[in-house]
Amino acid sequence: MPENSFQSKATADYLFRNNTPDPLLSGPALPTFKFALEASAGRVDSGSFGKEATVEQLPISKGIAGVSMRLEPGVTRELHWHATAAEWAMVLAGRCRTTLVDPHGNSETDDFEPGDVWYFPRGHAHSIECLGDEPVHFILIFDNGYFSEFGTFSITDWLGHVPKELLAKNFGLPADAFVGIPAGEVYFTHGPRPPASPMPPLQGAGHTCATRHKYRLLAEEPHSVHNGGREWRLGADKFPISQTMTGVVLDLEPGALRELHWHPTSDEWQYVVSGDVSVTMFGSHGRFRTESLSGGDVGYIPQGYGHSIENVGATTARMLIAFNTGAYAAIDLSQWIAGNPAYLLADHFGKPPEFFDGLPKQDVFIAPGSPGLTKP
Repeated sequence: MPENSFQSKATADYLFRNNTPDPLLSGPALPTFKFALEASAGRVDSGSFGKEATVEQLPISKGIAGVSMRLEPGVTRELHWHATAAEWAMVLAGRCRTTLVDPHGNSETDDFEPGDVWYFPRGHAHSIECLGDEPVHFILIFDNGYFSEFGTFSITDWLGHVPKELLAKNFGLPADAFVGIPAGEVYFTHGPRPPASPMPPLQGAGHTCATRHKYRLLAEEPHSVHNGGREWRLGADKFPISQTMTGVVLDLEPGALRELHWHPTSDEWQYVVSGDVSVTMFGSHGRFRTESLSGGDVGYIPQGYGHSIENVGATTARMLIAFNTGAYAAIDLSQWIAGNPAYLLADHFGKPPEFFDGLPKQDVFIAPGSPGLTKP
């Protein structure tokens, strides 16, 4: 991560601790909360790429960063670790294999298909390989908006800059044994396609651990189903390793609305997998902003800001949504209204108490679309 990113994060942490308004969010108008991730340049290596959305590309996204990554057959995102962020990911297409080594020296190898999720805690060493004959595409999400995928700690970058004599002493080999290793970061490695089944690590199978970092999210039934959409939700309650992040897959039918709501304990990072949505954000003092997002776009809602998501397209919209907390929390508008007596609501809105008898008596979560109101 560039030095100025550390300084910016330190400034943001200071402002938060001292209840000082974020200058970006305290102006007379709300800033943009949209970034066209898949349309960005990123880092490209033939058909493989990594494209990121951090505070550099989307300044509002201080709490969460995201990466879209594609690996061609035979390509591996090299052995590396993240010093300042945990990694939550979901596979969208293709297959991949991850290796992980934890601080206790245990290693874990897992194979992933579309709809599968992994979570790697901060500082855990790992790699990602494309499996099979087709490319793999996955979304990486980090619990730190200042984290850059292109500032990771990679094994080739490290060893390529360590004096050969130091490597020799470390590994008990002659210094000339390390002649010819890469002189700098490789990032995407190229080699034969991995074997169909995982191979044991050099240290032997006795140091492997049971799968703890993988979850087959879309292989299970949705968390909730509504007249207008459905939701899969994965937090630390079901996926204990994921202590700092919760992931949601949200499907909205044409015209359906993920109702007005806010999250009291986390920011929200949105990636549109497919479809067209309209996202609104409310920021107090009469500030209100609407952004149109399509497949490949990213949206971001800061903690506590009111918002909604509406499918404005003609087909089902799917979104991958992440929160920088392991314990999901939300307050929906219908839930808030239903939690108050009618006389109190009447005083607020200038309507007779009987008016509120027609409103929902419980949380709506997803409101179905009205054909006549669906936008083109």
